[in-house]
Amino acid sequence: MNLEPEISFSASRSSGPGGQNVNKVNTRIIARLDVMASQILSEKQKSTLVHKLKNRINKEGELIIACEETRSQLRNKEMAIELLHQLIAQALKPATKRKPTQPTRSSKLKRLQNKKIRSQRKENRRRPDV
Repeated sequence: MNLEPEISFSASRSSGPGGQNVNKVNTRIIARLDVMASQILSEKQKSTLVHKLKNRINKEGELIIACEETRSQLRNKEMAIELLHQLIAQALKPATKRKPTQPTRSSKLKRLQNKKIRSQRKENRRRPDV
């Protein structure tokens, strides 16, 4: 799904090394996606995203991604879009169902042996019958 029309971008000065480039050029990109106002996502997808990405969504319901890894604003924008798509895809991926397995024969035997040893130990604590 193409969410790019619904993503708003803003640029600011990046932190870290880079000399004059860092001081002059706004290379840091902040991508914002208003999850609840999205026309592309269904209601079920919206609620799933809000639940699974609650730590990344602010009070206004915006999913915010910041990228300042490269010295290029365009490359940071592409990386922010990619990260946003990955986050959404990961959150919307259905959880795999757990297949219940039967205990193995050896684990059953081990459990019964331990049970026998425990009962024997407790039986030995009793007073002998005379």
